[in-house]
Amino acid sequence: QVQLVESGGGLVQAGGSLRLSCVASGSIFNINTMGWYRQAPGKQRELVAAITNGGITTYADSVKGRFTISRVNAKNTVYLQMNSLKPEDTAVYYCGAVRYNYWGQGTQVTVSS
Repeated sequence: QVQLVESGGGLVQAGGSLRLSCVASGSIFNINTMGWYRQAPGKQRELVAAITNGGITTYADSVKGRFTISRVNAKNTVYLQMNSLKPEDTAVYYCGAVRYNYWGQGTQVTVSS
């Protein structure tokens, strides 16, 4: 069982940036796909971005061109760089490895207008 711990959330004004980090308690080398997800109040959890071990990335249309996902297997860490933040990006952001049902506890991101 791998535990995931997110950090880096906070309150930021629209147009600002945040960098989220997800540190795993064990190796993520064998976890092909790691992802960032978010859940806003009253809405379902949705995929924000995902990255494979080979560096192939996938983004939700709503964040393309603004967010960048990356991973450093040697540090067991996945990052989400979020630029040009909008109020609609406000949500709890989760790091996850869906295939293994590994989830972090989430980190709150609030974007004020």
